[in-house]
Amino acid sequence: MDSGFVSSAEHAPAKINLALHVTGQRADGFHLLESLVVFTEFGDHITVVAAEEDSFVVMGHFAAQVPLDGGNLVIRARDALREAYPDAAAAPVAITLEKNLPIASGIGGGSSDAAAALRALARHWNIDADLSVLALRLGADVPMCLLARPLLARGIGEIVDPLENYPALPLVLVNPGIGVATPDVFRALESRENPSFSPPPADPEPAHVIEWLRATRNDLETPAKALAPAITEALDALRGTGAAFVRMSGSGATCFGVFETTGAAANAANAIEQAKPGWFSVATSSMR
Repeated sequence: MDSGFVSSAEHAPAKINLALHVTGQRADGFHLLESLVVFTEFGDHITVVAAEEDSFVVMGHFAAQVPLDGGNLVIRARDALREAYPDAAAAPVAITLEKNLPIASGIGGGSSDAAAALRALARHWNIDADLSVLALRLGADVPMCLLARPLLARGIGEIVDPLENYPALPLVLVNPGIGVATPDVFRALESRENPSFSPPPADPEPAHVIEWLRATRNDLETPAKALAPAITEALDALRGTGAAFVRMSGSGATCFGVFETTGAAANAANAIEQAKPGWFSVATSSMR
């Protein structure tokens, strides 16, 4: 086999919760959510190569923080496909993850990596199947990352409804160099029974999206800010650069700003990078 031939490659975008309402809690402890989710042009990257034996390599800015054993969702995705399709998925593969997204940062990096690995490996091994059940076994966010398009997520995140004709939004993502543990944020949440949001606009012009977002929440933002005050500093930095809308994504600590133009987003990201060189700051756009 030619180990230098890349047989399959996939983008693993950041997952941004534009709105995130916690609406209840199941008997098994899982929280019920409603979320409007978009995915970004900026993200991680997965490549799969035919090889003599299995291997997994991580490169990129945040590579040092990524586990290389069975605790990594990419490895678990490979093994789940092997278990489900042992004949088709028997051939060894070399997997490379380019890790550009910060770890434990509320933008679904690990889940997106797992979804990208499922897509890349299924194509490499010629597995033509619905991967959503396998995706859910890997984590509640993995099914939505498998779609990687604008959507509404409900339940524990496994019920997904794609949104048609959703606009590409110029975004800046900012992380103040900290990770926040999702279980800690949920434990600090005062109310687990919160109102749902109204349906998003049917003709989602960017201005209509922003107007709708102002009537929504991220119910995890307040407890996350109490645990990590630097989140407030990141939100203030985005407001200071002229963002039309600012919010924390997921359970934090990454925050996002929605801008009117890609140029304004690029200027904002540069300004924050100059002011806070130790932070993660990047201008990007949501994918349609």
